[in-house]
Amino acid sequence: MRKKRKKKHPVRKMFIGLLAVFFCVLIAACALFGMKGYQMYQEAVAENPINERVEEIRSMEGFTSYSELPQFYIDATISVEDHRFAKHCGIDLIAIGRAAWTDIRAMSFVEGGSTITQQLAKNMLFTQDKKIERKAAEVFAALDMEAKYTKEEIFELYVNTVYFGSGYYGIYQASMGYFGKEPLELSDYECAMLAGIPNAPSAYSPDVGNELAEKRVKQVLNSMVRQKIITQENADRIELEKK
Repeated sequence: MRKKRKKKHPVRKMFIGLLAVFFCVLIAACALFGMKGYQMYQEAVAENPINERVEEIRSMEGFTSYSELPQFYIDATISVEDHRFAKHCGIDLIAIGRAAWTDIRAMSFVEGGSTITQQLAKNMLFTQDKKIERKAAEVFAALDMEAKYTKEEIFELYVNTVYFGSGYYGIYQASMGYFGKEPLELSDYECAMLAGIPNAPSAYSPDVGNELAEKRVKQVLNSMVRQKIITQENADRIELEKK
């Protein structure tokens, strides 16, 4: 005697149907914005080729090469901006997924999930407008740059173009402007402070308010401890440098 098949609950069927529709819409949206992003990327590099823009940056007054950066500053920046920088191909799928979930829950662009390479692409080629197609364009530019330049070259281009608040662009201007010294002369505490500023320059600039800047330094050091770059004892010692 054949067993009767259990009928699917109507609510469950409706949920599965809605889920299928959602994924179809999501795939269609990704394809649409992906094409728009690729077109934006092509227009940007046609107007301003990446290799030409790189040479412009390298010829800027105060350009600081990778070898002229303190190792502590390099480690601190990667720790808070893109801790999988050495491993990814220009985009971090884990970070993108986390950011997308955060944005969906907030119904707004709360978190970007951009890698250092994507941030460099934005600074070099695109506007700061938060548009989905621009984010897609960043991806194509990041993949292109990762294919043409080493991680060290990408990092040095990034720190020479990123905004540090108070009108300072690039690590050299920020180091001289905030501390009156060249990057290699920075203390570990000063390195941690500069590493934390680009996330929110208007808030974390020491010219705006020392309290927020100091809190940000603590966040940077805590991030380095979590990733086992420094010990908690080292972090505590570095924090005392401000006193």
